[in-house]
Amino acid sequence: MIKRLIIATALTGTLASTAAAEELRFTVWTGSEAHLAMLNGIAESFTETHPDVTVQFDTIPFGDYVQKLTLQLAGGNPPDLGWLLESSAPAFVNAGVLEDISDTLTAADDYNYADFSEPAMGLWTKGDAVYGIPFSTSPFLIYFNKTLYDEAGLETPAERAADGTWTWEQLKSDAAALRNADAGVWGYETVDGQGYGARVMHNLMPIVRAYGGEAWSNGACTLDSQEAAEAVQLFHDMVYADQSTVPPGEQGDFFSGNAALTMTQISRVTKLADVDFDWGIAPLPSGPAGEASTVGQAAVVAFAQGKNKEVAAEFLAHMTSAENVAKMAEFFPPARISVLESDAFLSSNPAVTPEQMEIVAAGIEGGSVLPSHERYPQIEAASRPDFDALWAADADVPAVLARLCDDIDPLLK
Repeated sequence: MIKRLIIATALTGTLASTAAAEELRFTVWTGSEAHLAMLNGIAESFTETHPDVTVQFDTIPFGDYVQKLTLQLAGGNPPDLGWLLESSAPAFVNAGVLEDISDTLTAADDYNYADFSEPAMGLWTKGDAVYGIPFSTSPFLIYFNKTLYDEAGLETPAERAADGTWTWEQLKSDAAALRNADAGVWGYETVDGQGYGARVMHNLMPIVRAYGGEAWSNGACTLDSQEAAEAVQLFHDMVYADQSTVPPGEQGDFFSGNAALTMTQISRVTKLADVDFDWGIAPLPSGPAGEASTVGQAAVVAFAQGKNKEVAAEFLAHMTSAENVAKMAEFFPPARISVLESDAFLSSNPAVTPEQMEIVAAGIEGGSVLPSHERYPQIEAASRPDFDALWAADADVPAVLARLCDDIDPLLK
């Protein structure tokens, strides 16, 4: 069910005004009241100069987002703007469904496009064309229930990260030690509880990279490498041998105190506002290949089929101005260098200490984005049965990964 929030908005006076009332439809995957309130606050700052422009934010659940967005575009009901993940960027750019917004950014006063990190813009540019502006370049982190750690007398992930002993093997050991079936507490929960389906790459790639593996490289699948197989086997053992990790089909919620550890991003800290336990944040564990920070990226894009392309591009420019990127930085780590390096960024979220925000900044600086490809939707569909086959207690992990590579290799050429 799409949850709709109507937000009156306007564009700054430095950009062209609209002659008649226009409504922009903007798709997002967040339903967080805090996130939507932040978007509302940004929007309300524009209403005084452009009262005839409104923005309707449509919330589509993350797991259905790309599919439903694609159906809207194919069905002649395109949104004007939306959020888009890094994994979908090449496919959407090459399909010609994104509007080139470079002229609008150039015309916008004081926009300072050069302030965006060049590597962060890599997926969203083609030649001189600009098809999106990252609003979130967010590394994955480990959240831990400090109360459970203290009760068990275990060294916390933050302490281990400080003394150099924070590894995936240690996380596996901690999850097993903290699992309490009688109390309904799991040791570990995957990203948003979706690590076996919509977020399987988010779940596995940080471990795979820490073990020296990668999803694909130079037009060939590499998930069947020994390094990748060892990494996936570690997670498989957490689920089935240790029974410490919330398995497919069962519910566990770190934010309700039902799991001791989870992997997620800084935007989820809003879920911890009213919890009755102490918690902490740590970087991703290291592995045999060392530290391997993994970054999830999302951009604001304007759609070429949109009915209000000019004003949509102008709104995009305003939404990603330095001032508004600084506002969004409370939840979404920025790609603007000036904002990322500012003291204000380290104190942008009152629920997170400056020291914890330094973990985020370090993850951005040293991280690699999740895998992407121009045929990612087809790759995702072709690999789904193979990933599903992993989630059985007797699964032969190397054999399943070899079959997965056989299935997606033709799409990677």
